[in-house]
Amino acid sequence: MSERRPAPTVGQVVLGRRLQELREAAGLKREEAARVLRVAATTVRRMEMAEVALKIPYVQVLLETYGVADEETAAFVALAEEANEPGWWQRFHDVLPEWFSMYVSLEGAARIIRSYEPHFVPGLLQTEAYARAVMRAGTIGQSGEDAIERHVSLRLARQRLLEGGDPPHLWVIMDETVLRRPVSIHGEVMREQLDKLLEFAERDRVTLQVAEFRDGPHPGTYAPFSLFRFGEPELPDMVFTEYLTGALYLDSRREVAAHLEVLDHVSAQAASADRTKELLRERREDF
Repeated sequence: MSERRPAPTVGQVVLGRRLQELREAAGLKREEAARVLRVAATTVRRMEMAEVALKIPYVQVLLETYGVADEETAAFVALAEEANEPGWWQRFHDVLPEWFSMYVSLEGAARIIRSYEPHFVPGLLQTEAYARAVMRAGTIGQSGEDAIERHVSLRLARQRLLEGGDPPHLWVIMDETVLRRPVSIHGEVMREQLDKLLEFAERDRVTLQVAEFRDGPHPGTYAPFSLFRFGEPELPDMVFTEYLTGALYLDSRREVAAHLEVLDHVSAQAASADRTKELLRERREDF
């Protein structure tokens, strides 16, 4: 049986979907593909759903069975070997929840990341001090200071995504609560954080908006969520939303369309990018 992975890489998700498409194009059911491999049908399903690593000998046999040309097979196998490489975040396996590993993988592969955040500054935009304060506030049932520092290190490592030569477009809508709720008794923590938000607000591939109290309720007030859009045509938009002890990953067209509609609605209602900069400067003066 294929080796179980804590969370798939985006490459495994893309190639798993491609394997399913090739099988269906060949007119084969999972049970028929499984008989060729002499494995259970669940093994084929797990490969297609990226629930397990792509076992290269299995991939080669399946591609031959599906009638894929040698050149395309060689390219597919090379991509599968690359996709099976552990993500950089796996060195944080001691503190990274299994349900969040997939998020980091999606985040690193997305071309557009759109988020609504009602409580805190999004992790990609947090300063070290702000991140540490948030982690300390949410450590109920977790271990001590060492674990907090590991979480902070992971958060800072994720932020390198925005410092490369071709970063994704990050579009964030924050509720005004994010600016009003201090995470520390030390004013410099929020002041430094607001400075960083102002810095990011000037970047070409970052869009920041604030949903102001004065504009009343909006359809995004239920929970924080992020929508990922990818460059690979095989991978559909995906939505991530979390709760106290886990998260949901949604990729059905209906659910993604509903979240996209909410983002469009809230962004139209929220403060413009220029007005958001004014709000950040005004709030900074309070510290």
